[in-house]
Amino acid sequence: MAGVVGGHALGAAGIAGATPAGGGHGALSRLGLVYLSHLNDPATTSLFPGDPAFTLEVIATIPADGFYMQFVREGEHTGTHWGAPGHFQEGGLLADQLDPGDLFLPAVKIDIRAQSARDADYGATIDDIKRWERRYGRVPRGAAVILWTGWEDKWGTDAYPNLDADGVIHQPGFLLETVEWLIRTRRLDRRGALGTDTFSPDRGIDTDFGVSVALYDRHRISLENLANLGSLPPKGAWVLVGGPRHKSGSGSTATIFGVLPR
Repeated sequence: MAGVVGGHALGAAGIAGATPAGGGHGALSRLGLVYLSHLNDPATTSLFPGDPAFTLEVIATIPADGFYMQFVREGEHTGTHWGAPGHFQEGGLLADQLDPGDLFLPAVKIDIRAQSARDADYGATIDDIKRWERRYGRVPRGAAVILWTGWEDKWGTDAYPNLDADGVIHQPGFLLETVEWLIRTRRLDRRGALGTDTFSPDRGIDTDFGVSVALYDRHRISLENLANLGSLPPKGAWVLVGGPRHKSGSGSTATIFGVLPR
């Protein structure tokens, strides 16, 4: 990598919270990276209702075995994770069928914290996107469009799923008409993503998962339970999605990086 991604020179200098990608000289030492993932810890990880339990078990120690290792048991969508099209689309691409470019996308961050604080069921509107574009320019084709709802601050508490007495989740997300507009206008193209610091790009009350169904087409993915979005600028950054690619996987628990511009 020549230090330029999508026409943007990248670097850690002057970016609060950014860490250079490597020591020494050259382009990699100038890349600014931030974690956009929560720590994968059974004690603090908020699980989507009905998901399998997440456990970490020490199965080898240095005194006893000469090495240290844990056994990890979790669903593919535990903690911060990404979802592949086959998660909701019958016959959709699965994790092992995606290209590297599907997991490295220009990012835009839409700040809806104020709306979400007033209404836990808030849905991001076309006007929210257009308001962002009046300030920052058109959403790049095939971008990761990320909602910053402020929900990441509730991680690991009962306020994160925000269940009512009937077990319904109350979290903000995208309105279906907004996502259909992003697709129709090719802001979400054959590649792209929706991201959020909640369980899903769908609102919690939208139990038909219409947004996810519309999103998961071609090579489009979801980025869910994101963290540290305050370190991601509204425009100019990229997201790099890591994590294992399971055979026929519907997605994966992931370490997701924000790659920051100078």
